Amino acid sequence: MVRVPFRAAADRVRHRLTRFTRPKSAARTTARTPGDLTGSAPKPYVRALSMLAVVVIGAWLGLLAVGSIRTPVGPMDTNMTLRPSLTGGSKINVSPLGALELDSHIAPLRLDVDVDRLDPVRSQALVDQPERFSGLQDEVTRDVAAGTRELAVRSCVAVISGATALGLVVYRRPRRALAAGGLALTLLAASGVSAYATWNPKSVLEPKFSGLLSSAPSLVGDARSIVTEFDIYQQELARLVTNVTRLYDATSTLPVYQPDPGTIRALHVSDIHLNPAAWHIIASLVEQYEIDVIIDSGDTMDHGSAAENGFLDPIRDLGAPYVWVRGNHDSMVTQAYLEKFRNVTVLDDGRTVNVAGLRIAGTGDAQFTPDRSKPVGGKAAAELEGMRLATSLRDQEQAGTPVDIAVAHDPNTARQTDGTVPLVLAGHLHNRINEQLKGGTRLKVEGSTGGGGLRAVQNDKPEKVRASVLYLDRSTRRLQAWDEITLGGLGLTTAEVSRHLPEENLKKDAPSSPAPTPSPTRSPARPTPSP
Repeated sequence: MVRVPFRAAADRVRHRLTRFTRPKSAARTTARTPGDLTGSAPKPYVRALSMLAVVVIGAWLGLLAVGSIRTPVGPMDTNMTLRPSLTGGSKINVSPLGALELDSHIAPLRLDVDVDRLDPVRSQALVDQPERFSGLQDEVTRDVAAGTRELAVRSCVAVISGATALGLVVYRRPRRALAAGGLALTLLAASGVSAYATWNPKSVLEPKFSGLLSSAPSLVGDARSIVTEFDIYQQELARLVTNVTRLYDATSTLPVYQPDPGTIRALHVSDIHLNPAAWHIIASLVEQYEIDVIIDSGDTMDHGSAAENGFLDPIRDLGAPYVWVRGNHDSMVTQAYLEKFRNVTVLDDGRTVNVAGLRIAGTGDAQFTPDRSKPVGGKAAAELEGMRLATSLRDQEQAGTPVDIAVAHDPNTARQTDGTVPLVLAGHLHNRINEQLKGGTRLKVEGSTGGGGLRAVQNDKPEKVRASVLYLDRSTRRLQAWDEITLGGLGLTTAEVSRHLPEENLKKDAPSSPAPTPSPTRSPARPTPSP
């Protein structure tokens, strides 16, 4: 009696599929029962699409039903699952701390690892015997390998069983059902080959954090080890497990970033636009990341009036030197006010200074358009200002004092410095751009650290708050890595940190054994800036 509703439902599914596979003329002239599959043969491509739909749906249902395993990884109990995905990759959920995503592979399958709980017995053993941390790498490696093998076997069984079962329900022919199972196995094997061919062990070096984990960049180690050690996937995975264990065991706050003595940390901010919340965010980042210097690429104000000058006073208490260039919303009145601050260095007309071990040069924006009027000179004026800055940079290099970082507000100005400086910073667009210019200069455009400022209330959607932490080698003063911090805009409380490495460092320091390199950081589409 229980089978009757199930059989009726199966008949309805099969009937709907055959409606689309039978030609319309046959549907009009041939009367048949719901279980009758005879009649005019459907077109081959329609039958193939029908079979593919059955295979995909059946395989997906099989993965949902039994395609996951519970396995211990070091002191943690985890749940590993394969999920259908358009982009692939891996996602590690560390409840309740948040999650991190890795671009580990490209395939129609994503690996989800849920850290369910910390086993009290195994974690207590680590606390009682700290020397066991040294062997945690091997233990984690064995656990992950064993879990992956078991997950692969279970996923195969789940995919084949799900596709075969649904094929039997829809077609009621064992041969067609077995064909569906075989096709499912073929698709799974192709997905596995794609994942193996695109496997990127260095993806753990560029994780994308969310939730509370965004406040713990120490999970992936210091900037120097990220750049110099590229054969440490297992070591970094063990370090991740170790730090998650310590995070669970912590009773007060998350661990802060552990600074590398050979790394200079610079905080790049831009386009604050009179948002008072920006100073609290900057102060927090300075403390958490132990920032050596703050670089502001302009548009701190909105109208550049003297009445706004008091907004700048919190800069005195940020706890780090502040390097600033004028934006198109900042006036000479603004610039003169900032020049009185002891911890502020104003750069204009290609001026070069030494701050926190870096030689930094910059120039103010060629335009002043606080009323959003069209610039008089437009792009040409910005490029001309960039040429002047480039000339100053060449003069510095010829004098034997090359500049490490150039700063301008308008990216059109910054682009003119290509080939004269390793790194140039800009803002203005309220969106991030990371681009390696033809002459070898890296252009980094920051978004709005003020979330668009007070004008954000005019937008349909809140503009996100953006800032970046740049890690530079103290001896070469070259960029090692950078963290992009993105916070939810007005009324939002989301937080995200993603770590990136320069492509040239990856190519230079990559191990000799063949391994796919991470994809270059894609530059977002260049939006039209608000004047």
